[in-house]
Parts: sequence; C-alpha cells; structure tokens
Amino acid sequence: MTTTAARSSAPGSPAEGGAGGPRTINLTLHVWRQSGPSDAGRMVTIDAPGISTEMSFLEMLDVVNERLTLAGDEPIAFEHDCREGICGSCGMMVNGVAHGPQRATTVCQLHMRFFHDGQELWIEPWRAEPFPVIKDLVVDRRAFDKVIQAGGYITAPTGTAPDANAIPVPKPDADAAFEAANCIGCGACVAACPNASAMLFTAAKVTHLGLLPQGQAERDSRVLSMIATHDSLGFGSCTNIGECSAACPKEIPLEAIARLNGDLLRAARRRRRRPPRDRRRGSGAAR
Repeated sequence: MTTTAARSSAPGSPAEGGAGGPRTINLTLHVWRQSGPSDAGRMVTIDAPGISTEMSFLEMLDVVNERLTLAGDEPIAFEHDCREGICGSCGMMVNGVAHGPQRATTVCQLHMRFFHDGQELWIEPWRAEPFPVIKDLVVDRRAFDKVIQAGGYITAPTGTAPDANAIPVPKPDADAAFEAANCIGCGACVAACPNASAMLFTAAKVTHLGLLPQGQAERDSRVLSMIATHDSLGFGSCTNIGECSAACPKEIPLEAIARLNGDLLRAARRRRRRPPRDRRRGSGAAR
C-alpha cells in the first residue's frame, strides 16, 4: 500500500542532525493554487529558503505566506484551528500522502526536521467529489456534517447527569468505543482511499455509539440512515484496501468497518422481518 510505505513511524532525517547539524533547510514547494470552486486550478512553484527545522509544517506555510504578502502576492489559503492535532481542521496532501510522511500525525503536528535540505514538496488539497475545493488547500467538508446529522447521536433524557457507574459497560466495549471516538473528522481517510470512501469515518461514528448501552435505541436506524446518507453524497464504496486506516492520524482500525458491516447486516435483516405497518395495526388499518 502506497500510504503505508510512504509513512515513517520513527524520526530520523539529515535535518535533525546533532548539536552541529543544520538548523535551517531550503525547500522548493509545488502548491496547488485555485482561486475558487469554479477555477481550474494549477500547481505553482514557490521557493522556501531558510526554513527552521524547529517549525511545524503550518508554521512553515505561515512564513511562506508572510513572504508572499510582502511581495504583493496572494497568500496560500489553508485551513487550521487548534494546531494540536485534535480539531481535524487541517488537512492536505504532502508528496501524495494525506497529512504527510509521519504516521499517526496530523499535518499541524508534522515538523520540518523530518524533511531534507533541498527537498521538493508537492502540496495539494484533499481530492474527492464530496470535498469540493473552496480555495487553494481549503475544501468543503460539510458532507461529513450531513453524515453525522443522519444518525450520529443518541436519545437521552435531559436533567442532571446520571451516576458514572449507573450503567455498567464491559471494559473491552469501553476501550473499543473510546478508540473509535478518537476520530477527528479530518477527511484523510477519504483523501487516501482510491474510491474516495468515507466508510472509516462513518464506521467510527457508528461504532463508538453502537458499542455503548446509551446508543442501543437508535442502533439500527443509525447505521441504515448514515450509510444511506454516505452513499447519497457521492462517497465511494469500501473495497478493503486499507489506505484509510494507514492514513488516519488517530489510527482508527479497519475493525471499525467490520463492526459497521455487522450492524448494517443485522439492521437490514430486522427491517425485512418487520411486519407491514397495516398488518401490525390489525383490522382497523383496512377501514
């Protein structure tokens, strides 16, 4: 798998060096520039000399944007918020890899010490039909919001919070639910998948609620509705290639998709077994 091979799990680069190693590197950036959704877009080459190896990738882009602004050019548009790897706002392809070469790392937490002096970097936005480009590296990810709106919630009574131990949850289920809940909705799974499938994202949302007692009331309707919405938005089908999990900065495992498929099969069978509405109502339905 390309993503797995391209990512590194251990640091190590000539830019790190020792006490006397290089502290700055010179880069050549090839950045996707697109003025708006209707613009065709193009790759633009930008020289980035004197980049500190202590910078994060987004800080490097900040420096490049300052230089572009001073030169009277349009800065590169990219999305960001917390810059701590938890909000899911940042996201771009770096040399063809979602979030860049470091495994389990968002691009905001990727540091320039992992790149070489003189290296060329190709920086592009997520590529998927449901994620249209707004400008440069910024894409519209509202499709994820629609998938969540279709069923990513539970029904719970209002009032004071219940006691933490009122509903027992088996430890394996709690651990698996917490693992799935780590999904930050960045979209790397979609960008890495050759089918542009959002199945790992959808599976993470379905799994973390479906494993808990509080999520059982809507368990069947949740998976049916979220999958139907996923498909209607133009996301592709899952063919178990595994690029999504390899690119995921939170390392959501493929087992989440297996759980989703189990829930979907079970919900579909229950729906087929359910008697017609008029039959349930009895003789009064024929009036």
